[in-house]
Amino acid sequence: MSSKKTMTLNLTDQEMEVLEELAQKKDISKTAIIRQALRLYQLIDVRISEGEKLYFEHSDKRGKSELMLL
Repeated sequence: MSSKKTMTLNLTDQEMEVLEELAQKKDISKTAIIRQALRLYQLIDVRISEGEKLYFEHSDKRGKSELMLL
């Protein structure tokens, strides 16, 4: 079993609102939202570092938008 660490996370009121809304909408804890976000960010970072691109495609097929990360 992997050990867990504790950290303090300082968020703006707006960031906390978004976190709370997502947790309520998905019916999971705020911690679970942060963990999912980290895993998603890591996946995107790895794929982009390997030269891949990430696009969002409109549901009506009217176009794609490329996501650019710094």
